Amino acid sequence: MRDATTEPTRPRTVLLRGGEVHSPADPFATAMVVEGDRVAWVGSEGAADSFAEGVDEVVVLDGALVTPAFTDAHVHTTATGLALTGLDLAPARSLGEALDLVRAYAADHRDHRVLLGHGWDASAWPEGRHPSRAELDEATSGRPLYLSRVDVHSAVATTALLELVPQVRRLPGFEPDRPLTGDAHHAVREAAHAALTPLMRERAQRAALARAASLGIGTLHECAGPDISSEDDLAALLALAAGEEPAPRVLGYWAELVTGEKDVQRVRDLGAIGAAGDLFADGSLGSRTACLHAPYADAPAHAGSAHLDAAAIAEHVALCTEAGLQAGFHAIGDAALAAVVTGVRAAADRVGLDRVRAARHRVEHAEMADAATVDAFAELALTASVQPAFDARWGGGEGMYAQRLGAERARTLNPFAAMLRAGVPLALGSDAPVTPLDPWGTVRAAVFHHTPEHRISARAAFTAHTRGGWRAVGRDDAGVLVPGAPADYAVWRTEELVVQAPDERVERWSTDPRSGTPGLPDLTPGRELPLCVRTVVGGRTVHERPNG
Repeated sequence: MRDATTEPTRPRTVLLRGGEVHSPADPFATAMVVEGDRVAWVGSEGAADSFAEGVDEVVVLDGALVTPAFTDAHVHTTATGLALTGLDLAPARSLGEALDLVRAYAADHRDHRVLLGHGWDASAWPEGRHPSRAELDEATSGRPLYLSRVDVHSAVATTALLELVPQVRRLPGFEPDRPLTGDAHHAVREAAHAALTPLMRERAQRAALARAASLGIGTLHECAGPDISSEDDLAALLALAAGEEPAPRVLGYWAELVTGEKDVQRVRDLGAIGAAGDLFADGSLGSRTACLHAPYADAPAHAGSAHLDAAAIAEHVALCTEAGLQAGFHAIGDAALAAVVTGVRAAADRVGLDRVRAARHRVEHAEMADAATVDAFAELALTASVQPAFDARWGGGEGMYAQRLGAERARTLNPFAAMLRAGVPLALGSDAPVTPLDPWGTVRAAVFHHTPEHRISARAAFTAHTRGGWRAVGRDDAGVLVPGAPADYAVWRTEELVVQAPDERVERWSTDPRSGTPGLPDLTPGRELPLCVRTVVGGRTVHERPNG
């Protein structure tokens, strides 16, 4: 007789039934069985009866939609949590409102050694300018304050904070009457974030993970690095996400150039899956630091800043490829993207095109990708990690893109349809806290792009925000609800499912039952987005809405 203690633990089984299951395995599926951390079966309501007696739990969906959990392919988790729990200037509609928010926050947080805030965007304010140092000194009564712009590529700070960085006035990116950029910004941000205690950081990370889970996000790509956060921040986040308490999965990137084996080992020792993410080839359009071929329309003497040249990019990609490590870069401007393409091609000449393609290197943002860049991405199998909410926020004839670049250049930005036609792998994300965690809003932004020729179907956008995020990290078996796939899924309350595509002829055929195309929620602007009632990661519930 066997000792009971040696009996293997049977995986817990759950049957979900009576809803709509979004699965390519069965476009008419209404039920799903999960065994442990894997999807075991997907099918019809009639067949679900045969499983009902043998499972540990039956979840009656009452018509709810079940989809793969979203993957947000570009997040700064601690900064997102700080924006959620601290001073967030995104709601400010004017400079005056922003200063009022600063005053109130400073009065309510007299125990904070350094005040941290985020989200101001002077391009949307009637005054059209950033807060001055004198105004911030007055609003904080002379205390240290760091306020990052919405794109996090520039910041304003009080005199008291600058005094904590004595060398700042000698660093590139410091101008007395302008926001901090470049090295000056990084130095001041490091000094400000040094005031974060481990407890404050953990609270922020927990807040961000909880918000992600409540929105049906099962996996986050954390884009960390020495110019953005710290090794301690990344290590603490990865430990928290992998702990006993159920939470969304976090996959970390470390944005530091690889110049030798020691750098490769440091990335691996940190628990990162690649030397990628926000490894800056340039800056941002809003801060006028994205590197352009032609000057900015509203700053004719300025064309941005290049942080990496093609030779450094080639060396990084070649060494990462040889080490079996994913490489990647932050590149927004057309000149920065050209440098990345030139560098990756040079690496392919050195180590072989097939090896570079197999590594699935990635580029974050890629906003100003022209036709040649798109073709090069396809040739080199570079994943474009993109943020459709950028267009929703800054696109259009009167938006920030048009202010910085002029209407003609602005219309070329974020060409998602051209990327898909060329075969460029897409992974969607938010770059939170730059834009909020909002997966259905992200899909909507891709479907209803300001520029009609850049729009993609809801199905394509949804796939890029689920399976695309997994493919971006080299996994082809996840982000989809089929037998054997990881049990990462979300349950939604939503209205009737539809098929939305830029071409109405496609929509009409796709809604025909003969097409076998599974529907998705109607994302037409103005309609309510789906409400997440449960999020499951690896078979473990990480979010459940009360009375869902």
